[in-house]
Amino acid sequence: MTKQLTITLDEEVYRGLQKLVGEDQISGYIEKLVRPHLPPADLEEGYRAMAADAQREQEALEWSENLIGEGSLEAR
Repeated sequence: MTKQLTITLDEEVYRGLQKLVGEDQISGYIEKLVRPHLPPADLEEGYRAMAADAQREQEALEWSENLIGEGSLEAR
């Protein structure tokens, strides 16, 4: 599924894109540039699911708080 997006570019930038990739290829070119900077959808969903798991979050908090003393010089 595709969505239409209207963006505003400086005229010089637009003309440069036209010369570089052709007027009918600008959308595809911009998509190829932007896509690598987006997080994978499943990664975001995974983080949401982990955050929603109250028991897991409590265990993670306890685990991280138990590490506090292990890193100090006094514990060595």
